[in-house]
Amino acid sequence: METLDYINKNELYTLLASRFDKEEKKLSNIPSPELLHNAPEAAKKIAEAIRANKRITLVGDYDVDGVSSTAIMVDFFRQIPYPLEAIIPNRFRDGYGVSPTVLERVDADLVITVDNGISAFSAAEVCKERGIDLIITDHHTPAEKVPDALYIVNPKLNECDYPFPEICGAQVAWLLLGLLKKELGLSIDMRQFLDILAIAVIADVMPLVNINRAIVKAGLELLSNSSRPASIIIRDFLNKKRVTSEDIAFQIAPRINSAGRLEDASLALDFYTAQDTHTAYRQFELLGQLNEMRKETEAQTTKEAIKKVNVNDKIIVVAGEGWHEGVVGIVASRLVDRFSLPAIVFSVEDGVAKGSARSVGDVNIYELIKENEHLLTKFGGHKMAAGLGLNVDNIDAFTEAINNSAKELNEEDFIPKESLSGRLRTEDIDNELLELLESFEPFGEANLRPTFYIKNAQILNIRLMGADKSHSRVEILQSNDDTKSIELVAFRQVITMPKSGTISCSYSIAKNEFNGKITPQLLIKKIY
Repeated sequence: METLDYINKNELYTLLASRFDKEEKKLSNIPSPELLHNAPEAAKKIAEAIRANKRITLVGDYDVDGVSSTAIMVDFFRQIPYPLEAIIPNRFRDGYGVSPTVLERVDADLVITVDNGISAFSAAEVCKERGIDLIITDHHTPAEKVPDALYIVNPKLNECDYPFPEICGAQVAWLLLGLLKKELGLSIDMRQFLDILAIAVIADVMPLVNINRAIVKAGLELLSNSSRPASIIIRDFLNKKRVTSEDIAFQIAPRINSAGRLEDASLALDFYTAQDTHTAYRQFELLGQLNEMRKETEAQTTKEAIKKVNVNDKIIVVAGEGWHEGVVGIVASRLVDRFSLPAIVFSVEDGVAKGSARSVGDVNIYELIKENEHLLTKFGGHKMAAGLGLNVDNIDAFTEAINNSAKELNEEDFIPKESLSGRLRTEDIDNELLELLESFEPFGEANLRPTFYIKNAQILNIRLMGADKSHSRVEILQSNDDTKSIELVAFRQVITMPKSGTISCSYSIAKNEFNGKITPQLLIKKIY
Protein backbone atom coordinates (compact mmCIF):
# COMPACT_ATOMS: atom_id res chain seq x y z
CA MET A 1 0.00 0.00 0.00
CA GLU A 2 2.92 2.32 0.74
CA THR A 3 3.83 2.80 -2.90
CA LEU A 4 0.43 3.93 -4.17
CA ASP A 5 0.78 7.31 -5.85
CA TYR A 6 -1.76 10.02 -6.47
CA ILE A 7 -3.46 9.69 -9.83
CA ASN A 8 -5.03 12.56 -11.77
CA LYS A 9 -8.02 12.40 -14.11
CA ASN A 10 -5.94 12.14 -17.30
CA GLU A 11 -3.91 9.26 -15.91
CA LEU A 12 -7.08 7.53 -14.74
CA TYR A 13 -8.61 7.91 -18.21
CA THR A 14 -5.54 6.32 -19.84
CA LEU A 15 -5.54 3.49 -17.29
CA LEU A 16 -9.21 2.62 -17.90
CA ALA A 17 -8.97 3.00 -21.69
CA SER A 18 -6.12 0.45 -21.76
CA ARG A 19 -8.60 -2.31 -20.76
CA PHE A 20 -10.28 -2.29 -24.17
CA ASP A 21 -9.44 -2.86 -27.81
CA LYS A 22 -8.81 0.35 -29.71
CA GLU A 23 -12.13 -0.16 -31.46
CA GLU A 24 -15.21 -0.21 -29.21
CA LYS A 25 -17.46 -3.11 -30.29
CA LYS A 26 -21.03 -2.40 -31.41
CA LEU A 27 -24.01 -4.75 -31.67
CA SER A 28 -23.28 -5.00 -35.39
CA ASN A 29 -19.89 -6.54 -34.47
CA ILE A 30 -21.48 -9.59 -32.79
CA PRO A 31 -20.06 -12.56 -34.73
CA SER A 32 -22.62 -14.45 -36.82
CA PRO A 33 -24.44 -17.20 -34.90
CA GLU A 34 -23.66 -19.45 -37.87
CA LEU A 35 -20.10 -19.64 -36.52
CA LEU A 36 -21.40 -21.48 -33.44
CA HIS A 37 -20.65 -25.16 -34.07
CA ASN A 38 -23.88 -27.11 -34.78
CA ALA A 39 -26.09 -24.02 -34.40
CA PRO A 40 -27.31 -23.84 -38.04
CA GLU A 41 -28.17 -27.58 -37.97
CA ALA A 42 -29.91 -27.24 -34.59
CA ALA A 43 -31.96 -24.28 -35.85
CA LYS A 44 -32.99 -26.28 -38.95
CA LYS A 45 -34.06 -29.19 -36.74
CA ILE A 46 -36.19 -26.94 -34.47
CA ALA A 47 -37.78 -25.30 -37.54
CA GLU A 48 -38.64 -28.75 -38.94
CA ALA A 49 -40.22 -29.75 -35.62
CA ILE A 50 -42.32 -26.58 -35.65
CA ARG A 51 -43.47 -27.13 -39.24
CA ALA A 52 -44.35 -30.74 -38.44
CA ASN A 53 -46.32 -29.66 -35.37
CA LYS A 54 -44.11 -31.70 -33.03
CA ARG A 55 -44.16 -31.39 -29.23
CA ILE A 56 -41.22 -29.31 -28.00
CA THR A 57 -40.06 -29.11 -24.38
CA LEU A 58 -37.46 -26.69 -23.08
CA VAL A 59 -35.39 -27.48 -19.97
CA GLY A 60 -33.69 -24.51 -18.28
CA ASP A 61 -31.77 -23.91 -15.07
CA TYR A 62 -32.70 -22.26 -11.78
CA ASP A 63 -30.06 -19.50 -11.65
CA VAL A 64 -30.43 -16.04 -13.24
CA ASP A 65 -28.75 -17.08 -16.49
CA GLY A 66 -30.92 -20.21 -16.77
CA VAL A 67 -34.18 -18.40 -15.97
CA SER A 68 -33.24 -15.57 -18.37
CA SER A 69 -32.46 -18.09 -21.16
CA THR A 70 -35.80 -19.79 -20.55
CA ALA A 71 -37.69 -16.46 -20.51
CA ILE A 72 -36.18 -15.37 -23.85
CA MET A 73 -37.13 -18.73 -25.40
CA VAL A 74 -40.68 -18.60 -23.98
CA ASP A 75 -41.17 -15.04 -25.23
CA PHE A 76 -39.81 -15.90 -28.70
CA PHE A 77 -42.07 -18.96 -29.10
CA ARG A 78 -45.04 -16.89 -27.90
CA GLN A 79 -44.38 -14.51 -30.79
CA ILE A 80 -44.20 -17.24 -33.48
CA PRO A 81 -46.78 -18.28 -31.97
CA TYR A 82 -46.04 -21.93 -31.14
CA PRO A 83 -46.73 -23.95 -27.97
CA LEU A 84 -43.56 -24.60 -25.97
CA GLU A 85 -43.51 -26.48 -22.69
CA ALA A 86 -40.87 -24.86 -20.47
CA ILE A 87 -39.54 -26.68 -17.41
CA ILE A 88 -37.06 -25.30 -14.92
CA PRO A 89 -35.88 -28.13 -12.66
CA ASN A 90 -36.44 -27.70 -8.94
CA ARG A 91 -33.10 -27.59 -7.10
CA PHE A 92 -34.42 -29.75 -4.25
CA ARG A 93 -36.54 -32.33 -6.07
CA ASP A 94 -34.81 -32.61 -9.45
CA GLY A 95 -31.24 -31.48 -8.90
CA TYR A 96 -29.44 -29.58 -11.64
CA GLY A 97 -30.34 -29.41 -15.32
CA VAL A 98 -31.97 -31.95 -17.59
CA SER A 99 -31.98 -35.28 -15.70
CA PRO A 100 -33.81 -38.61 -15.88
CA THR A 101 -36.03 -37.30 -13.02
CA VAL A 102 -37.05 -34.28 -15.10
CA LEU A 103 -37.57 -36.40 -18.22
CA GLU A 104 -40.17 -38.50 -16.35
CA ARG A 105 -42.46 -35.45 -16.57
CA VAL A 106 -41.70 -34.82 -20.24
CA ASP A 107 -43.84 -35.99 -23.12
CA ALA A 108 -42.14 -34.52 -26.19
CA ASP A 109 -40.62 -35.25 -29.59
CA LEU A 110 -37.85 -32.70 -29.14
CA VAL A 111 -36.11 -31.52 -25.94
CA ILE A 112 -33.96 -28.38 -25.99
CA THR A 113 -31.78 -27.39 -23.03
CA VAL A 114 -30.61 -23.86 -22.19
CA ASP A 115 -27.70 -23.07 -19.83
CA ASN A 116 -27.29 -26.76 -18.95
CA GLY A 117 -26.83 -30.22 -20.45
CA ILE A 118 -23.11 -30.44 -21.19
CA SER A 119 -22.77 -33.10 -18.48
CA ALA A 120 -26.24 -34.71 -18.91
CA PHE A 121 -25.02 -38.15 -19.95
CA SER A 122 -27.83 -40.22 -18.41
CA ALA A 123 -30.52 -37.83 -19.67
CA ALA A 124 -29.12 -38.20 -23.21
CA GLU A 125 -29.36 -42.01 -22.85
CA VAL A 126 -33.00 -41.75 -21.70
CA CYS A 127 -33.83 -39.52 -24.70
CA LYS A 128 -32.21 -42.05 -27.06
CA GLU A 129 -34.22 -44.94 -25.55
CA ARG A 130 -37.47 -42.99 -25.81
CA GLY A 131 -36.82 -41.72 -29.34
CA ILE A 132 -36.69 -38.06 -28.24
CA ASP A 133 -34.40 -35.71 -30.18
CA LEU A 134 -32.13 -33.82 -27.75
CA ILE A 135 -30.52 -30.47 -28.57
CA ILE A 136 -28.19 -29.19 -25.84
CA THR A 137 -27.31 -25.48 -25.65
CA ASP A 138 -24.87 -24.59 -22.88
CA HIS A 139 -21.77 -22.54 -22.10
CA HIS A 140 -20.23 -24.54 -19.25
CA THR A 141 -16.85 -26.23 -19.73
CA PRO A 142 -17.28 -29.65 -21.40
CA ALA A 143 -15.38 -32.73 -20.19
CA GLU A 144 -13.34 -34.84 -22.65
CA LYS A 145 -16.49 -36.82 -23.42
CA VAL A 146 -19.82 -35.13 -24.17
CA PRO A 147 -23.39 -36.51 -23.98
CA ASP A 148 -24.76 -38.41 -26.98
CA ALA A 149 -27.23 -35.73 -28.11
CA LEU A 150 -28.48 -34.91 -31.60
CA TYR A 151 -26.70 -31.52 -31.50
CA ILE A 152 -24.64 -29.70 -28.88
CA VAL A 153 -24.26 -25.94 -29.23
CA ASN A 154 -21.60 -24.67 -26.84
CA PRO A 155 -18.88 -22.07 -27.61
CA LYS A 156 -16.47 -23.98 -25.33
CA LEU A 157 -16.50 -27.17 -27.45
CA ASN A 158 -13.05 -27.86 -28.89
CA GLU A 159 -14.47 -27.93 -32.41
CA CYS A 160 -16.26 -24.61 -32.00
CA ASP A 161 -14.56 -21.59 -33.60
CA TYR A 162 -16.90 -18.90 -32.30
CA PRO A 163 -14.62 -15.82 -32.12
CA PHE A 164 -15.70 -14.78 -28.59
CA PRO A 165 -16.43 -17.88 -26.47
CA GLU A 166 -16.89 -16.06 -23.12
CA ILE A 167 -20.67 -15.83 -23.41
CA CYS A 168 -23.40 -17.00 -21.04
CA GLY A 169 -26.19 -19.54 -21.56
CA ALA A 170 -28.77 -16.88 -22.46
CA GLN A 171 -26.48 -15.54 -25.20
CA VAL A 172 -26.11 -19.02 -26.71
CA ALA A 173 -29.91 -19.45 -26.69
CA TRP A 174 -30.42 -15.97 -28.16
CA LEU A 175 -27.93 -16.59 -31.00
CA LEU A 176 -29.63 -19.89 -31.81
CA LEU A 177 -33.03 -18.15 -31.90
CA GLY A 178 -31.55 -15.63 -34.35
CA LEU A 179 -30.90 -18.54 -36.72
CA LEU A 180 -34.33 -20.05 -36.06
CA LYS A 181 -35.97 -16.70 -36.91
CA LYS A 182 -34.15 -16.80 -40.28
CA GLU A 183 -35.12 -20.45 -40.90
CA LEU A 184 -38.80 -19.64 -40.30
CA GLY A 185 -38.66 -16.31 -42.17
CA LEU A 186 -40.02 -14.39 -39.16
CA SER A 187 -39.80 -10.63 -38.60
CA ILE A 188 -39.09 -10.82 -34.84
CA ASP A 189 -36.67 -8.07 -33.73
CA MET A 190 -33.97 -9.88 -31.73
CA ARG A 191 -32.95 -6.61 -30.01
CA GLN A 192 -36.15 -6.68 -27.94
CA PHE A 193 -34.57 -9.39 -25.73
CA LEU A 194 -31.47 -7.36 -24.84
CA ASP A 195 -32.91 -6.21 -21.49
CA ILE A 196 -33.16 -9.80 -20.22
CA LEU A 197 -29.90 -10.73 -21.95
CA ALA A 198 -28.00 -7.94 -20.16
CA ILE A 199 -29.26 -9.16 -16.78
CA ALA A 200 -28.01 -12.69 -17.58
CA VAL A 201 -24.56 -11.52 -18.75
CA ILE A 202 -24.07 -9.42 -15.60
CA ALA A 203 -25.48 -12.01 -13.17
CA ASP A 204 -23.40 -14.85 -14.63
CA VAL A 205 -20.25 -12.73 -14.19
CA MET A 206 -19.24 -12.77 -17.85
CA PRO A 207 -16.30 -10.49 -18.76
CA LEU A 208 -17.74 -7.06 -19.68
CA VAL A 209 -15.43 -6.54 -22.65
CA ASN A 210 -15.79 -7.08 -26.40
CA ILE A 211 -19.34 -7.95 -27.53
CA ASN A 212 -20.52 -8.52 -23.94
CA ARG A 213 -19.92 -4.84 -23.28
CA ALA A 214 -21.98 -3.84 -26.34
CA ILE A 215 -24.82 -6.18 -25.33
CA VAL A 216 -24.92 -4.98 -21.71
CA LYS A 217 -24.74 -1.31 -22.75
CA ALA A 218 -27.64 -1.71 -25.19
CA GLY A 219 -29.55 -3.93 -22.74
CA LEU A 220 -29.32 -1.42 -19.89
CA GLU A 221 -30.48 1.29 -22.24
CA LEU A 222 -33.44 -0.86 -23.28
CA LEU A 223 -34.26 -1.55 -19.62
CA SER A 224 -34.76 2.20 -19.21
CA ASN A 225 -37.50 2.36 -21.85
CA SER A 226 -38.72 -1.17 -22.68
CA SER A 227 -42.46 -1.81 -22.51
CA ARG A 228 -41.86 -5.34 -21.16
CA PRO A 229 -43.87 -5.46 -17.89
CA ALA A 230 -40.88 -6.96 -15.98
CA SER A 231 -38.61 -4.15 -17.18
CA ILE A 232 -41.17 -1.52 -16.19
CA ILE A 233 -41.28 -2.96 -12.65
CA ILE A 234 -37.45 -3.09 -12.43
CA ARG A 235 -37.31 0.56 -13.52
CA ASP A 236 -39.94 1.60 -10.99
CA PHE A 237 -38.21 -0.31 -8.22
CA LEU A 238 -34.76 1.19 -8.89
CA ASN A 239 -36.31 4.63 -9.45
CA LYS A 240 -33.37 5.85 -11.56
CA LYS A 241 -33.04 7.49 -14.94
CA ARG A 242 -30.07 5.29 -15.82
CA VAL A 243 -29.84 1.70 -14.72
CA THR A 244 -26.24 0.51 -14.11
CA SER A 245 -24.68 -2.95 -14.17
CA GLU A 246 -24.20 -2.67 -10.39
CA ASP A 247 -27.93 -2.01 -9.89
CA ILE A 248 -28.54 -5.31 -11.67
CA ALA A 249 -25.77 -7.21 -9.87
CA PHE A 250 -26.68 -6.10 -6.35
CA GLN A 251 -30.42 -5.42 -6.45
CA ILE A 252 -32.11 -7.29 -9.28
CA ALA A 253 -30.08 -10.49 -9.84
CA PRO A 254 -30.28 -11.60 -6.16
CA ARG A 255 -34.08 -11.27 -6.28
CA ILE A 256 -34.38 -13.33 -9.47
CA ASN A 257 -31.94 -15.86 -8.03
CA SER A 258 -33.75 -16.22 -4.71
CA ALA A 259 -36.70 -18.07 -6.30
CA GLY A 260 -34.57 -21.03 -7.40
CA ARG A 261 -32.46 -20.91 -4.26
CA LEU A 262 -35.31 -21.13 -1.76
CA GLU A 263 -38.47 -22.25 -3.57
CA ASP A 264 -38.89 -22.75 -7.30
CA ALA A 265 -37.41 -20.78 -10.19
CA SER A 266 -40.77 -20.79 -12.00
CA LEU A 267 -41.67 -17.82 -9.75
CA ALA A 268 -38.89 -15.81 -11.41
CA LEU A 269 -39.86 -17.07 -14.86
CA ASP A 270 -43.43 -15.87 -14.23
CA PHE A 271 -42.01 -12.43 -13.38
CA TYR A 272 -39.95 -12.23 -16.59
CA THR A 273 -42.75 -13.47 -18.82
CA ALA A 274 -45.65 -11.60 -17.14
CA GLN A 275 -47.90 -10.03 -19.78
CA ASP A 276 -49.15 -7.16 -17.62
CA THR A 277 -47.55 -4.96 -14.95
CA HIS A 278 -49.99 -6.13 -12.26
CA THR A 279 -48.75 -9.74 -12.56
CA ALA A 280 -45.12 -8.62 -12.88
CA TYR A 281 -45.45 -6.48 -9.74
CA ARG A 282 -47.02 -9.33 -7.75
CA GLN A 283 -44.21 -11.73 -8.76
CA PHE A 284 -41.53 -9.11 -8.01
CA GLU A 285 -42.97 -8.58 -4.50
CA LEU A 286 -42.81 -12.33 -3.96
CA LEU A 287 -39.17 -12.42 -5.14
CA GLY A 288 -38.41 -9.56 -2.72
CA GLN A 289 -39.81 -11.56 0.21
CA LEU A 290 -37.84 -14.65 -0.80
CA ASN A 291 -34.71 -12.52 -1.10
CA GLU A 292 -35.15 -11.28 2.49
CA MET A 293 -35.49 -14.91 3.68
CA ARG A 294 -32.42 -15.79 1.64
CA LYS A 295 -30.41 -13.01 3.33
CA GLU A 296 -31.33 -14.24 6.83
CA THR A 297 -30.56 -17.89 6.02
CA GLU A 298 -27.28 -16.93 4.36
CA ALA A 299 -26.14 -14.69 7.26
CA GLN A 300 -26.74 -17.49 9.79
CA THR A 301 -25.00 -20.12 7.62
CA THR A 302 -22.04 -17.80 6.96
CA LYS A 303 -21.59 -17.32 10.71
CA GLU A 304 -21.49 -21.10 11.24
CA ALA A 305 -19.23 -21.68 8.21
CA ILE A 306 -16.62 -19.12 9.39
CA LYS A 307 -16.17 -21.11 12.62
CA LYS A 308 -15.30 -24.23 10.61
CA VAL A 309 -12.66 -22.65 8.37
CA ASN A 310 -9.14 -24.06 8.59
CA VAL A 311 -7.03 -20.96 7.89
CA ASN A 312 -3.96 -23.05 7.06
CA ASP A 313 -5.64 -24.50 3.96
CA LYS A 314 -5.13 -23.02 0.50
CA ILE A 315 -8.67 -24.03 -0.50
CA ILE A 316 -11.35 -23.63 2.17
CA VAL A 317 -13.68 -26.63 2.41
CA VAL A 318 -16.50 -26.59 4.97
CA ALA A 319 -19.64 -28.68 5.37
CA GLY A 320 -22.71 -28.44 7.56
CA GLU A 321 -25.61 -30.76 8.32
CA GLY A 322 -28.89 -28.98 7.62
CA TRP A 323 -27.33 -25.99 5.85
CA HIS A 324 -29.77 -24.78 3.19
CA GLU A 325 -28.40 -25.97 -0.14
CA GLY A 326 -29.87 -22.91 -1.85
CA VAL A 327 -27.43 -20.55 -0.12
CA VAL A 328 -24.14 -22.50 -0.12
CA GLY A 329 -22.96 -20.66 -3.26
CA ILE A 330 -23.45 -17.26 -1.65
CA VAL A 331 -21.83 -18.45 1.59
CA ALA A 332 -18.83 -19.62 -0.47
CA SER A 333 -18.62 -16.09 -1.96
CA ARG A 334 -18.73 -14.58 1.54
CA LEU A 335 -15.84 -16.82 2.66
CA VAL A 336 -13.84 -15.82 -0.44
CA ASP A 337 -14.38 -12.13 0.41
CA ARG A 338 -13.36 -12.66 4.01
CA PHE A 339 -10.32 -14.93 3.61
CA SER A 340 -9.22 -14.10 0.02
CA LEU A 341 -9.02 -17.84 -0.70
CA PRO A 342 -11.16 -20.10 -2.93
CA ALA A 343 -13.98 -21.69 -0.93
CA ILE A 344 -16.18 -24.78 -1.26
CA VAL A 345 -19.26 -25.04 0.94
CA PHE A 346 -21.25 -28.28 1.28
CA SER A 347 -24.77 -28.81 2.55
CA VAL A 348 -25.11 -32.30 4.06
CA GLU A 349 -28.27 -34.40 4.11
CA ASP A 350 -28.72 -38.18 4.45
CA GLY A 351 -25.03 -38.90 3.90
CA VAL A 352 -24.90 -36.86 0.70
CA ALA A 353 -23.02 -33.55 0.38
CA LYS A 354 -24.00 -31.02 -2.29
CA GLY A 355 -21.60 -28.13 -2.69
CA SER A 356 -20.80 -24.88 -4.41
CA ALA A 357 -17.33 -23.55 -5.14
CA ARG A 358 -16.21 -19.95 -5.70
CA SER A 359 -12.72 -18.87 -6.67
CA VAL A 360 -10.44 -15.87 -6.30
CA GLY A 361 -7.80 -14.17 -8.48
CA ASP A 362 -6.50 -16.52 -11.17
CA VAL A 363 -7.20 -19.83 -9.42
CA ASN A 364 -9.13 -22.10 -11.82
CA ILE A 365 -11.39 -23.90 -9.35
CA TYR A 366 -12.95 -26.05 -12.09
CA GLU A 367 -9.56 -27.58 -12.98
CA LEU A 368 -8.68 -28.22 -9.31
CA ILE A 369 -11.99 -30.01 -8.76
CA LYS A 370 -11.59 -31.97 -12.00
CA GLU A 371 -8.19 -33.25 -10.82
CA ASN A 372 -9.97 -34.89 -7.89
CA GLU A 373 -13.16 -36.02 -9.63
CA HIS A 374 -12.53 -39.64 -8.57
CA LEU A 375 -13.80 -38.63 -5.11
CA LEU A 376 -16.96 -36.99 -6.46
CA THR A 377 -20.35 -38.20 -7.66
CA LYS A 378 -20.80 -35.18 -9.97
CA PHE A 379 -19.33 -31.78 -10.80
CA GLY A 380 -19.55 -29.02 -13.39
CA GLY A 381 -18.89 -25.33 -13.85
CA HIS A 382 -16.20 -22.94 -15.02
CA LYS A 383 -13.04 -21.17 -13.87
CA MET A 384 -14.56 -19.01 -11.11
CA ALA A 385 -17.53 -21.09 -9.94
CA ALA A 386 -18.59 -24.73 -9.87
CA GLY A 387 -21.12 -27.14 -8.39
CA LEU A 388 -20.21 -30.57 -7.04
CA GLY A 389 -21.51 -33.54 -5.09
CA LEU A 390 -19.95 -36.38 -3.07
CA ASN A 391 -20.62 -38.87 -0.30
CA VAL A 392 -20.06 -37.47 3.19
CA ASP A 393 -17.36 -40.10 3.93
CA ASN A 394 -15.22 -38.53 1.19
CA ILE A 395 -15.25 -34.92 2.44
CA ASP A 396 -11.99 -35.20 4.42
CA ALA A 397 -10.19 -37.03 1.62
CA PHE A 398 -11.43 -34.45 -0.91
CA THR A 399 -10.33 -31.54 1.32
CA GLU A 400 -6.84 -33.01 1.59
CA ALA A 401 -6.66 -33.88 -2.12
CA ILE A 402 -7.76 -30.49 -3.45
CA ASN A 403 -5.36 -28.73 -1.07
CA ASN A 404 -2.55 -30.94 -2.37
CA SER A 405 -3.50 -29.98 -5.94
CA ALA A 406 -3.42 -26.30 -4.92
CA LYS A 407 0.19 -26.59 -3.73
CA GLU A 408 1.24 -26.56 -7.39
CA LEU A 409 -0.17 -23.05 -7.88
CA ASN A 410 1.74 -19.77 -7.71
CA GLU A 411 1.12 -17.47 -4.76
CA GLU A 412 0.26 -14.72 -7.29
CA ASP A 413 -2.74 -16.74 -8.48
CA PHE A 414 -4.44 -16.13 -5.13
CA ILE A 415 -4.24 -12.34 -5.25
CA PRO A 416 -7.81 -10.96 -5.44
CA LYS A 417 -8.54 -8.94 -8.54
CA GLU A 418 -9.38 -5.79 -6.56
CA SER A 419 -6.39 -3.88 -7.83
CA LEU A 420 -6.20 -0.35 -6.53
CA SER A 421 -5.97 2.37 -9.18
CA GLY A 422 -4.21 4.88 -6.94
CA ARG A 423 -5.02 7.77 -4.62
CA LEU A 424 -7.24 10.71 -5.56
CA ARG A 425 -6.73 14.26 -4.36
CA THR A 426 -9.79 15.72 -2.62
CA GLU A 427 -10.22 18.45 -5.25
CA ASP A 428 -10.37 15.78 -8.01
CA ILE A 429 -13.41 14.05 -6.49
CA ASP A 430 -16.13 15.95 -8.33
CA ASN A 431 -18.86 15.60 -10.95
CA GLU A 432 -16.33 15.71 -13.78
CA LEU A 433 -14.76 12.56 -12.28
CA LEU A 434 -18.23 10.97 -12.18
CA GLU A 435 -18.65 11.67 -15.90
CA LEU A 436 -15.22 10.21 -16.64
CA LEU A 437 -16.11 7.00 -14.75
CA GLU A 438 -19.53 6.84 -16.39
CA SER A 439 -17.95 6.83 -19.84
CA PHE A 440 -16.34 3.45 -19.02
CA GLU A 441 -19.51 1.75 -17.79
CA PRO A 442 -20.79 -0.94 -17.67
CA PHE A 443 -18.42 -2.07 -14.91
CA GLY A 444 -18.18 -5.73 -13.93
CA GLU A 445 -15.99 -8.77 -14.52
CA ALA A 446 -12.83 -7.88 -16.55
CA ASN A 447 -13.80 -4.20 -16.34
CA LEU A 448 -13.95 -3.68 -12.58
CA ARG A 449 -15.10 -0.35 -11.20
CA PRO A 450 -11.87 1.44 -10.19
CA THR A 451 -10.99 1.23 -6.51
CA PHE A 452 -9.01 4.00 -4.84
CA TYR A 453 -7.02 4.23 -1.63
CA ILE A 454 -7.08 6.57 1.34
CA LYS A 455 -4.16 6.48 3.74
CA ASN A 456 -4.18 7.59 7.40
CA ALA A 457 -6.93 10.14 6.88
CA GLN A 458 -8.04 12.06 9.96
CA ILE A 459 -11.56 11.12 11.09
CA LEU A 460 -13.64 14.20 11.94
CA ASN A 461 -16.95 12.53 12.64
CA ILE A 462 -18.78 9.16 12.45
CA ARG A 463 -22.57 8.99 12.12
CA LEU A 464 -24.66 5.81 12.04
CA MET A 465 -27.62 5.73 9.65
CA GLY A 466 -30.58 3.58 8.65
CA ALA A 467 -33.59 2.41 10.64
CA ASP A 468 -31.44 -0.08 12.56
CA LYS A 469 -28.32 2.13 12.58
CA SER A 470 -26.36 -0.52 10.68
CA HIS A 471 -24.69 1.80 8.12
CA SER A 472 -21.93 4.37 8.75
CA ARG A 473 -21.02 7.80 7.39
CA VAL A 474 -17.42 8.81 8.08
CA GLU A 475 -16.32 12.41 7.57
CA ILE A 476 -12.57 12.69 6.99
CA LEU A 477 -9.79 15.09 6.12
CA GLN A 478 -7.48 13.37 3.61
CA SER A 479 -4.41 15.45 4.37
CA ASN A 480 -3.41 18.32 6.62
CA ASP A 481 -3.27 20.64 3.60
CA ASP A 482 -6.94 19.97 2.75
CA THR A 483 -9.43 22.73 3.51
CA LYS A 484 -12.38 20.56 2.50
CA SER A 485 -13.54 17.35 4.18
CA ILE A 486 -15.02 14.36 2.31
CA GLU A 487 -17.52 11.75 3.40
CA LEU A 488 -17.19 7.99 3.14
CA VAL A 489 -20.19 5.65 3.37
CA ALA A 490 -20.08 2.05 4.62
CA PHE A 491 -23.25 0.02 4.11
CA ARG A 492 -23.99 -2.87 6.50
CA GLN A 493 -20.97 -1.92 8.60
CA VAL A 494 -20.84 -0.16 11.97
CA ILE A 495 -17.60 1.81 12.23
CA THR A 496 -16.37 3.05 15.60
CA MET A 497 -13.69 5.64 16.22
CA PRO A 498 -10.27 3.91 16.28
CA LYS A 499 -7.67 4.86 18.91
CA SER A 500 -5.49 6.47 16.24
CA GLY A 501 -8.39 8.67 15.09
CA THR A 502 -7.37 7.86 11.49
CA ILE A 503 -8.56 5.52 8.75
CA SER A 504 -6.90 3.74 5.80
CA CYS A 505 -9.28 2.10 3.36
CA SER A 506 -10.13 1.32 -0.25
CA TYR A 507 -13.27 2.80 -1.78
CA SER A 508 -15.18 3.07 -5.03
CA ILE A 509 -17.15 6.04 -6.33
CA ALA A 510 -20.83 5.93 -7.20
CA LYS A 511 -23.26 8.56 -8.37
CA ASN A 512 -25.63 9.82 -5.70
CA GLU A 513 -28.86 11.43 -6.93
CA PHE A 514 -30.88 13.20 -4.24
CA ASN A 515 -33.53 15.90 -4.70
CA GLY A 516 -32.35 16.39 -8.27
CA LYS A 517 -28.76 17.06 -7.13
CA ILE A 518 -25.91 14.82 -8.29
CA THR A 519 -22.83 14.26 -6.10
CA PRO A 520 -20.07 11.62 -5.93
CA GLN A 521 -20.63 9.02 -3.20
CA LEU A 522 -17.53 7.32 -1.78
CA LEU A 523 -18.28 3.72 -0.79
CA ILE A 524 -15.84 2.01 1.58
CA LYS A 525 -14.81 -1.42 0.29
CA LYS A 526 -12.14 -2.56 2.72
CA ILE A 527 -10.63 -1.03 5.86
CA TYR A 528 -6.94 -1.77 6.29
